[in-house]
Amino acid sequence: MSIRFLFVSLIVIAVLSVSVIGVSNAQTITLTYANFPPAATFPSVQMERWAKEVERRTNGKVKVQTFPGGTLLPAKNIFDGVISGAADIGNFAMSYQPGRFPFSEAIDLPHGFTSAKVATLVFFDMVERYQPKEFEKVKVLTVFTCPPTNIMSKSPVNSLKDLKGLELRVAGTAAEAIKRIGGTPIAMPQSETPEAIQKGIVKGIVSSMEILKDFKFAAYTPNVTIVDLPVVSFAVVMNKDKWNSLPQEVKKVFDELRREQALWTATYVDDHVKEALEWAKKEYSLKIINLSKAERAEITKTLRPMIDEYIKKADAAGLPGEKIIRDIEELKKRYEKQYK
Repeated sequence: MSIRFLFVSLIVIAVLSVSVIGVSNAQTITLTYANFPPAATFPSVQMERWAKEVERRTNGKVKVQTFPGGTLLPAKNIFDGVISGAADIGNFAMSYQPGRFPFSEAIDLPHGFTSAKVATLVFFDMVERYQPKEFEKVKVLTVFTCPPTNIMSKSPVNSLKDLKGLELRVAGTAAEAIKRIGGTPIAMPQSETPEAIQKGIVKGIVSSMEILKDFKFAAYTPNVTIVDLPVVSFAVVMNKDKWNSLPQEVKKVFDELRREQALWTATYVDDHVKEALEWAKKEYSLKIINLSKAERAEITKTLRPMIDEYIKKADAAGLPGEKIIRDIEELKKRYEKQYK
């Protein structure tokens, strides 16, 4: 073998190696996923689970770079950021932009959901059934809700009488609900709430109860009153152009995960609430208060006008308000029987 032949052979091998590496890199699809809650919270936990499942089910063809805690886009910019391509995928809460998501607002009304699982499956089915216009500029990868919001307070709220005028940190639709049943809603960042409770500025917080453990709220609010106020709905959406560019086999994986991810997230956070309650009982002697049937019925009656007002507002926006509410209530009954 001549030196010249050997030299040429080495060059050919080098070129082929570079070509193979280039093909390998070209076959890997990297996606960015923006999220706004901290990494330890359930919306970010579901994000990490989804990212790992996608990588596993595509045999490493798709890799997802996750950005929790608003590190890529802040909460109110995620939806528009996905549309513009600043992020390929984003998870956001529709209630952060009141009026922009009139269809989704229906889920956040006081329906009396008792679990994230039921609320999430109702929401998923509704989005599938109605294909709401508010999501037409994106691809919906999944939807879910938080568990029902309840009152966590420094002093026990044993009845609606105890709630009268009580200052509580609360956000979203639950703020209006608290106001109507006698409390005083106070808007402030959740991160500022522990200090506000210690100073007496607010007497508690209205939220889903996983925060008792996740953010150690049990240390400041060792009393929980179960009222099953509105949930908060979330959507995970993808840039339309990026979606259209994906290979069919990748799209198939994403679509197969849509409902599975919704149910996984809801199951995870419902179980996490149970875990948080048990932890809070052990660590801070948490007291759980259940109102009487008469007071629960009074809450339902007092909050019903919020649903009636939504119907009128939805009709004015060109949505079939009454049908949307009727479908939600029917689906709720169905899933409550399935998941008792």
